[in-house]
Amino acid sequence: MQWKGRRSSRNIERRGRSGGGRAVGGIGGIGAILVLLIGWYFGVDVSPLVNGGGQGGTQQIDTSAIDADDPEMEQFVAAVLGLTEDVWAQTFDQQVGQPYQPPVLVLFDGITQSACGTADAATGPFYCPTEDRIFLDTAFFRTLAQRLGAGGDFAQAYVIAHEVAHHVQNELGILGQVNRLRAQVSQADSNALSVRTELQADCYAGIWARGAQAAFGVLERGDLQEAMNAAAAIGDDTLQGNAGGVVRPDSFTHGTSAQRQRWLARGFESGLLTDCDTFSAPQL
Repeated sequence: MQWKGRRSSRNIERRGRSGGGRAVGGIGGIGAILVLLIGWYFGVDVSPLVNGGGQGGTQQIDTSAIDADDPEMEQFVAAVLGLTEDVWAQTFDQQVGQPYQPPVLVLFDGITQSACGTADAATGPFYCPTEDRIFLDTAFFRTLAQRLGAGGDFAQAYVIAHEVAHHVQNELGILGQVNRLRAQVSQADSNALSVRTELQADCYAGIWARGAQAAFGVLERGDLQEAMNAAAAIGDDTLQGNAGGVVRPDSFTHGTSAQRQRWLARGFESGLLTDCDTFSAPQL
């Protein structure tokens, strides 16, 4: 991915290592799903995070290195976030007819707090709609490459783009509607709605990739395949299978590997928000 020399987003908030803290309200909606999947996959008990538990502490903001193993990581994240801002501003102007308001990305080291709960290495990246912030510990990228087998800079860019896509859903009013509906239905129906939400975010990530390539020519050979590999690595069936458990489709919350790849590809091929309506799709 040709990201060096690109405009860096100013919507980056850096947080250094902080003590544990009582979750403000538990990891919200979409974030909780990834907390449980990643925690289950790596044998980490994350139930206190999901339920709002934890120890007392305070949040700190400093200028220490976010990832000592990769000093360019902050520059990379800022460049990718800047690309999402540019592409979605253009997309909203052309397809929505309203200005795009970008999220803030909180880049943290170790553990921090959000309005959706505690964020640490077990949660993975997540979007908190309550405060329009994305939370990312860049150590997750090493997890993605070394433990899930999905390395490469565009795989990392896809992860960021997917979380930004949840913000796009929030801007369009989709996320709020879905979360309200999920609170009123059975667990099985809630899971099914979650799958459609996640697959739409994958489709939106594909729209972003298409727009970034069309406007700025940032993709290199093999980049799209890196994103496809990442989408497959975090499919519900793959995570459950690799964890040694029984694959249970009724418990899926993000979609299968094939579904995630299919909707990512659809967004990239189409570039249209209307083609990412997973909620009306008879087949995912």
